[in-house]
Amino acid sequence: MSIILDKVNYIYSPNTAYEIKALNDISLKIEDGQFIGIIGHTGSGKSTLIQHLNGLMKATSGAIYFNGRDIYENDYDMKELRTKVGLVFQYPEHQLFETTIFDDVCFGPMNQGLDKNKAGLRAFEALRSVGMPEDLYYQSPFDLSGGQKRRVAIAGVLAMKPEVLILDEPTAGLDPKGRDEILDLIAKMHKERKITVILVSHSMEDVAKYVERIIVMNDGSVMFDGTPGEVFLHYKELEQVGLAAPQVTYLMHGLSEKGIPVDLNATTVEEAKNSILKAFK
Repeated sequence: MSIILDKVNYIYSPNTAYEIKALNDISLKIEDGQFIGIIGHTGSGKSTLIQHLNGLMKATSGAIYFNGRDIYENDYDMKELRTKVGLVFQYPEHQLFETTIFDDVCFGPMNQGLDKNKAGLRAFEALRSVGMPEDLYYQSPFDLSGGQKRRVAIAGVLAMKPEVLILDEPTAGLDPKGRDEILDLIAKMHKERKITVILVSHSMEDVAKYVERIIVMNDGSVMFDGTPGEVFLHYKELEQVGLAAPQVTYLMHGLSEKGIPVDLNATTVEEAKNSILKAFK
């Protein structure tokens, strides 16, 4: 049970003067239950990549398999795929359209064929899981703050019981408190529901803190794929393509250059603290 991409290519505006190759021979395997971060500069292909995972975009060439089946087979049920692989867009306004929050979250389950009562139970469960106060359930989603809109957008996807949850820049535009609340919520859902989570982010600190695997995109190709510690060891190469490692990485390399035996794979503040204390014991 996994998502497999086999030599996937995607070309925008093929055979025109505006032709752009957005994905270049992407081969990846995403195992069940992983928490994955996808990073890359603007135009690196990361948003194009995730929209292939639930069939919103179709590869120019190559194959994508979900749970062993080629999603491009003629009889493949794309509607079912999109309920199993849920995508939360960067701007929640793109997903919110009903007159009340509750109706908005009910829409997905009802579109799956559930009756109103079962869809309502799914909606209540999803809204509670994202921490939305019940007194807001029947307000317009467009009256909410940015962080609350994101919670509702996430709830709308969770209500469909997906096996994979993809989030495109879920903290964009939020203040530090709101960012931490959303990311802690996502981490909690990953732990409790055992679902696969794919997080697209431009924040190296956020990715380093939460994910177990990082995929670095550059010019439509996979530049690095590994644990945070493995990927951020290549911080100089990342800088060359407009990215940076977490501040902790620079600190640890600076200490190492001074002869202090610290762990260069440390990517979070907690890991760095433990390594530095150990070095000075």
